[in-house]
Amino acid sequence: MSNVTEANELDLLDRYWRAANYLSVGQIYLMGNPLLREPLLPEHIKPRLLGHWGTTPGLNFIYAHLNRIICQRELDLLYVCGPGHGGPGMVANSWLEGSYSEIYPHVSEDAGGMQRLFKQFSFPGGIPSHAAPETPGSINEGGELGYSLSH
Repeated sequence: MSNVTEANELDLLDRYWRAANYLSVGQIYLMGNPLLREPLLPEHIKPRLLGHWGTTPGLNFIYAHLNRIICQRELDLLYVCGPGHGGPGMVANSWLEGSYSEIYPHVSEDAGGMQRLFKQFSFPGGIPSHAAPETPGSINEGGELGYSLSH
């Protein structure tokens, strides 16, 4: 973001945050139709909803601003995240920045990959509802703050 004017920076941060929020809520609720290209139908909605939306926008907000600071100041920084069921946010951000698809190429950075990202979240044969070691950037299972701070 170093080539971005100050007037444009807040708009870009807001767009990133909104995209991360959409990807997060999509993981919790949607099995199909990730870009809502057709009217939403019951078969697009997961039969059992897991993951906590309440903690996720705040986690996404912090993630977006930390990325801005990291880029501006060329920092090595570790985001210590405590809320366990904020997993959709951590997965969404790693997908947005490309590290998720780098590790899991079948979850590509396109509509098909977004479909897989949404369906696999907290679903049989998929990924857990919390940040776990298989989440890019995560270093521990679960997510209570105490476990996170133990590192």
